[in-house]
This record gives sequence, structure tokens and C-alpha cells, in this order.
Amino acid sequence: QVQLVESGGGLVQAGGSLRLSCTASGRTFSYSHMGWFRQAPGKERGFVAGITWRGDTTDYADSVKGRFTISRDNAKNTVYLQMNSLKREDTAVYYCNALSQWGTRDAMDNWGNGTLVTVSS
Repeated sequence: QVQLVESGGGLVQAGGSLRLSCTASGRTFSYSHMGWFRQAPGKERGFVAGITWRGDTTDYADSVKGRFTISRDNAKNTVYLQMNSLKREDTAVYYCNALSQWGTRDAMDNWGNGTLVTVSS
């Protein structure tokens, strides 16, 4: 099973940028489609962005399209989320996880602790 550690969150002003990282352990990372998810206070966790194991195809939620960029470095077992033009509504705990199947936007069952992103006005 893949172990996941997210980092890079923090407090940022609206319009600013952050880069999140997720380091995974386990031999299967390089062949896993990966995704970023987020959970805002009082809301369910939802899909943000996904990337195929080759890194050649990406998928974004409409709310972040054009502002966020997902990427990965399989040699480092790491997936990234570059977040630009941040809005207050992006405030959430961000998690990464393997996708159960490309195209479904569904995650596997094991979750890391996430990293908190707070966007102030």
C-alpha cells in the first residue's frame, strides 16, 4: 500500500501562489494515476486534479482549471500541485491519493494527513 505525505500548505493572500508536494512510498507509485483532493470546512472531500502515471494527461475540476497545474516526478515519487491566483474559496485541507481508475476521479481508500491551505482576503 502506498504511504502519502503532503506538504507545502500555508497562509497566503488572495491572488497569491503555493506549490504543494506529495511524496509517496511504495513501488507502485510510478504506475499509479495520481490525484489531488481537498476538503473545505463543513464540506465533503472532492476532486481537484489528476494526472496519469506517465504524466501525459491531466484532468481538472472546473473550479481550478486555468489556475492550478498538476505534475509529477516519478524518479522522486512525488506529485505536485502548483496553485496560482488563489481565491478564498480554495481554503481547504489538500490531500493526494492514487486514483482507482483514470476517468472516474475516485481515490483509493488510504489517505495521508493532508496539508492546510488558507487563503485570506
